[in-house]
Amino acid sequence: MSKIALLGAGTWGCALAILLSGNGHEVTIWTKIEKEAQDLNENRKNLKNLPGAVLPENIKITLDLQEACTSQDLIVMAVASPYIRQTAKSASPFIRDGQILVNVSKGIENDTLYTLSQVIQEEIPQADVAVMSGPSHAEEVSRGVPTTIVVGAETIETARFIQDIFMNDVFRVYISPDIIGIELGGSLKNVIALAAGIVDGLGYGDNTKAALMTRGMAEISRLGIKMGGKIETFSGLSGFGDLFVTCTSKHSRNWNAGYLIGQGKTMEEAMKQVNQVVEGVNSAHAALVLAQQHDVEMPIVEQINLVLFENKSAKEALADLLVRDKRREYNTLHWEA
Repeated sequence: MSKIALLGAGTWGCALAILLSGNGHEVTIWTKIEKEAQDLNENRKNLKNLPGAVLPENIKITLDLQEACTSQDLIVMAVASPYIRQTAKSASPFIRDGQILVNVSKGIENDTLYTLSQVIQEEIPQADVAVMSGPSHAEEVSRGVPTTIVVGAETIETARFIQDIFMNDVFRVYISPDIIGIELGGSLKNVIALAAGIVDGLGYGDNTKAALMTRGMAEISRLGIKMGGKIETFSGLSGFGDLFVTCTSKHSRNWNAGYLIGQGKTMEEAMKQVNQVVEGVNSAHAALVLAQQHDVEMPIVEQINLVLFENKSAKEALADLLVRDKRREYNTLHWEA
């Protein structure tokens, strides 16, 4: 049995707490919001956004960050991406040298263009920071629906340690050294999922969405490889796997926000209606700036930014994607002479 703290009491934090408790670990959830802590303690059989899930009584809820971060075998960072830096900064004084910390949130910090593990490493340099990502809706993980995910870490020892803690007969964990690729796949797919929701909101069909997803992954891979990620990662769980589930499921807050935009809502109206952090909106601008910095063509990302932030109509954005200049599918493939 290991002692594990989850920083963040949202749907993903609670789902993983249920999983880890079921694996026999001693689990603590930290939140800074007093009402959230009270609700979790009082409504363990009626968790918001996790229908049918039950938070076991032996999971401790605390408002004390020092208590949560002290003497833990593993710390899981599960706060939404806009709050990663402040949470890491606040936690840093209580985290020991060599503490293994795994980030399960997805996104890119807008101001610095850092991945979230880079943000955490900057604020908690003494920690051994890993990441975990893949096609894993919290709603399903909390109910024990079979799920597969990948952990990225600096050393194989850390990766295997996290793998052993999380893995069970319905939650399969693979390991990888490609931290940057895992994070970029998990972050950028949310931007493409917004576009997939828009396609559905506009009433287009399977052909359109399949094309969007495929070309979206081409964009993600181009940027990811330029930034040091590996092509195998973008073909794997945190690449195509996560893209597929986020673009096709109504559990996805990014798909839902895109769907509402496709039906005519503004970005602000869509986010308000979804009533959760829509990571794709936060990552869209960062993805565009990264593409420009690395001289990578990302036309879908460009059009999503125009729709989100410059009031371009979704239908016009899609039309502009279709009438771009003719080109090869992959410039690396050539006819034999």
